[in-house]
Amino acid sequence: MKLNELKPAAGARRKPIRKGQGIGSGRGKTAGRGHKGQNARSGGGVRRGFEGGQMPLYRRLPKRGFNNIFKKNFAVVNLEDLNRFDDGTVVTPELLRQSRLVRRPADRIKILGDGEIKKSLAVQAHAFSKAAREKIAAAGGKAEVI
Repeated sequence: MKLNELKPAAGARRKPIRKGQGIGSGRGKTAGRGHKGQNARSGGGVRRGFEGGQMPLYRRLPKRGFNNIFKKNFAVVNLEDLNRFDDGTVVTPELLRQSRLVRRPADRIKILGDGEIKKSLAVQAHAFSKAAREKIAAAGGKAEVI
């Protein structure tokens, strides 16, 4: 087999349909648009979701919910996840991101009291749960709000 002998498989390539190219093409005259009407005109047709003047579905459905643009998103970290750090480590948001405990950079960080902490750490975060504060203090660490 040579490069000049290569051909696509039979039926793999189709010629584009050339509309409006005479009566013998089968797509001549109106070019598949039918006679008159909105869809036959240039620039004609209706927008997405248009139901012929009937109240469209997206307006018939009731409005639900509310998006608070001032909402502060928190990435939560459980106490048991902090056991991976050595004793005496200052756990900062940057350290949590480097260790992949927090993925998104824009989030604030809240420490929750799930699990037990076995190491004495100085933890810096934007928020702490009451249980997390107590457990960090009981382990000899420090919870510092940024």
